[in-house]
Amino acid sequence: MREPIGQKAPANRKVYRLELPAASENLALIREFVGGIAENMGFDEETVINIELAVDEACTNVVRHAYNNTTPPERARIRIAVRPYSDRIEITIADNGKGFDPRKLPSPDLVRYVRQMRRGGLGIYLMQKLMDRVYFRIQPGVRNEVRLVKYLSAPGNTTDRASESARSNSKKTGK
Repeated sequence: MREPIGQKAPANRKVYRLELPAASENLALIREFVGGIAENMGFDEETVINIELAVDEACTNVVRHAYNNTTPPERARIRIAVRPYSDRIEITIADNGKGFDPRKLPSPDLVRYVRQMRRGGLGIYLMQKLMDRVYFRIQPGVRNEVRLVKYLSAPGNTTDRASESARSNSKKTGK
């Protein structure tokens, strides 16, 4: 049975937290932090890489857009909270910078994007393609959050990847 998305984690549920200055030199550490938790949960290598990429895109948006040059470095922070559930991982990326309304972003024209060899601008699109759920909660200057959700198995699919892999391996070995 799936636990409701956004449900407060029970008191005994582990929440892994990381808070760092919102700086590009911290992106690798954030990817390793989240990727390690996802790997320990049993996500396969490709899915871990996709989760890391989605988190990197969200954090890069904070680094590039949430704060301006006049924000004191001690206030330009990025907070990560990772909640592992039995069926999914939820990652919340939060900041106190200026927000934006992601609904106002046009859908990217990927053909034109590739033809023009553009760089950047696909972060939200990638997050939505790589993760099962993406939520935004924007309160400019107060708290902005992006919540990324990835299921161990696709929503609606009752077979998780670990069980599927075990069955596949037992067929190969005859056990």
